Amino acid sequence: MQRRKVLAALAAMSAVPGLSHGQGLDSKPLRLIVPFPPGGSTDVAGRSLQEPLQRLLKQPIVIENRAGAGGSIGMAEVARAKDGLTFGVATLSTHGVNPAVFAKLPYDPVKDFAGVTEIVKAPGLIAVNPKSLPVQNFADLVAYLKAHPNKVEYATPGNGTIGHMWGELFKISTGTTLVHIPYRGAGPAINDVLGGQVPVYFDQVASSLPHVKAGKLKALAVSWHERLDVLPDVPTYAELGYPQANDASWFGLVAPKSTPAAQVQRVQQAIAQALAEPAVRERLAAQGLYASGTTPAEFSAQIEREVEKMKRVAAYAQIKLD
Repeated sequence: MQRRKVLAALAAMSAVPGLSHGQGLDSKPLRLIVPFPPGGSTDVAGRSLQEPLQRLLKQPIVIENRAGAGGSIGMAEVARAKDGLTFGVATLSTHGVNPAVFAKLPYDPVKDFAGVTEIVKAPGLIAVNPKSLPVQNFADLVAYLKAHPNKVEYATPGNGTIGHMWGELFKISTGTTLVHIPYRGAGPAINDVLGGQVPVYFDQVASSLPHVKAGKLKALAVSWHERLDVLPDVPTYAELGYPQANDASWFGLVAPKSTPAAQVQRVQQAIAQALAEPAVRERLAAQGLYASGTTPAEFSAQIEREVEKMKRVAAYAQIKLD
């Protein structure tokens, strides 16, 4: 039922006319900034839309990775753009967690951006290197951590990322201790987990799914409302008795506040059409990402809610990074 409602909403949005009207901005390449390194789930989401958007908009899409500071460097570059052609892949980290944990940011998640649309929901997971820790399942890990307090490290894509928040929430929920090792993106973090330097990893499913399927990482739990088709043997946090850790993340598109409203609407409509295509939805689902879609007004309101929610979580977990 939920899936039918999502598809109906996407179809309704994609039926709105006007994709060919970009107020003179539809003849130059669109610049899509991904604020994390190549290989992570944010990068996967952005690149999954590159071909369909080029086809629907009849306009080149240039993807640029601008990593660093938990996505803040890339998002600041988006906020400063004045050309009407620059967009950014926003995440729960850049537009929820960062404002909650950093005292100073080079952008304001609400005032500096126009929301375009949510693109996907992104389930999270906790995974371990099976050669680094003698654990077979979630319960084993909790028991091991309680027997070895402050001895085990966990990797995330960086300070202030949703992986960091999930790691801290795991500690609070299970009464265990772990040492956070932040990286400059999912790719470097996964490489060190695969190499055995750090045994535990928190992030979206998309960034680590190929390694889980290859047996190089062992997924112990996912944050989703039901078991994932791509990981049917992995329980949800709710199944394991930790429903407070079961919230998924999301990725969406934002534009600088100065971007013409017609241009925002034009790009949102193209994304809605792309997400309504079975091939696009299947490609995303195969990566552990689930197509959603909202109007610009809905996404802007969502960002405001997420900022307030993450501030409450950060205050509870006492996370402050500067």
